[in-house]
Amino acid sequence: MEQFSLDARIRAHLERAAASSTGRSAETLYGGHEHVLRQTLIALRAGTSLAEHENPGEATLLVLRGRVRLHSGATSWEGGTGDLLVVPPARHSLEAVEDAAALLTVARTP
Repeated sequence: MEQFSLDARIRAHLERAAASSTGRSAETLYGGHEHVLRQTLIALRAGTSLAEHENPGEATLLVLRGRVRLHSGATSWEGGTGDLLVVPPARHSLEAVEDAAALLTVARTP
């Protein structure tokens, strides 16, 4: 079993995002391409985003710090610390309304 401090990882990735020219930092905490389940910590500086992309399977986004906005087509959902957003099964993008960290959980469709 592996255990680590999620708070420490969030702090580290927010620092990396602040220092990065892209304004973001990410790390897969569990799973990967060889697993059905994958959990990825994503940190974004305010005003940065992840461009529109396809949904790889069932997915949720748990906002751990800050505020984000999830866009899909003409619809958007805003979430703050503690909110769980269900990622739509369509093309979507993610924008940081303020400095933010979120846990993306994806169960890939075989």
